[in-house]
Amino acid sequence: MFFMNRTKSQMVDPKHALPGRAEPLPTAETHFISGLPLKSPVPEGMEEAMFGMGCFWGVERKFWQHPGVWLTMVGYAAGYTPNPTYKETCTQLTGHNEVVRVIFDPAVVSFDQLLKLFWEGHDPTQGMRQGNDMGSTYRSGIYTYTDAQAQAAEASKVVYQAALNAAGRGGITTEILPAPVFYFAEDYHQQYLQKNPNGYCGIGGTGVTCPIGTGVSA
Repeated sequence: MFFMNRTKSQMVDPKHALPGRAEPLPTAETHFISGLPLKSPVPEGMEEAMFGMGCFWGVERKFWQHPGVWLTMVGYAAGYTPNPTYKETCTQLTGHNEVVRVIFDPAVVSFDQLLKLFWEGHDPTQGMRQGNDMGSTYRSGIYTYTDAQAQAAEASKVVYQAALNAAGRGGITTEILPAPVFYFAEDYHQQYLQKNPNGYCGIGGTGVTCPIGTGVSA
C-alpha cells in the first residue's frame, strides 16, 4: 500500500490522509482543574495561543501551571483529517500535530513569556519527534492568531537559534503557521496529568536558556 514505504518522520500526503468525519468528537465540558467551560470564548482583554511541543499531556501541564494562563485545552491541529480521533492521529495518516490551545491574560503573562516557556520546554531541533515519541504528531509548532504573534514567534526563533548554535546544538525545525482549525481531543486527554499524576510525560528541554523576555532581541 502507499504508506508501506513511509516512515514516521514523513508527513502524509493530503490525498492519502484519513477521511475523518463531519461531526466533532465528544469531549469534556469543563476544565478538570478550574471548572471553567472548556469551550469558553476568549474573554475581552485576553488572548489565545497554540503550541505543539510533543505529547500534549505534559505540555498542557506546563501551561496551566504558568501564572496568567486562564484556560488550557488539548487537541489536534495542522493536519488534513477533519475531527480526527486519537487512534487515527497515532497512525500518522491525518497530518495532525498534538497541540495545546491556551487562553491567557496579557496583563499578567506576555506572549513573549509564553514563547520562552515553549522554547525551553522541549527540544525544537528534533523534526518529527520529541524524545522517544516518534511521528508527525510530536513535531514542534507555533500556531499564531495575529500578525504580532507571528512576528514575535519568528523573532524568537532567530534569537533562540543563536543560543542553540552557541551551545553546539542543531537547527530548529519548528513550524510557524497561522493558527489552523483546532479539533478538541477526547475527554480523557484533557488535563490528563492532573487526573493521572503519575502518568507519562515524555517532554524535556535542551537546557539552553531562551533570552526572549530578558532584554535580548533579534
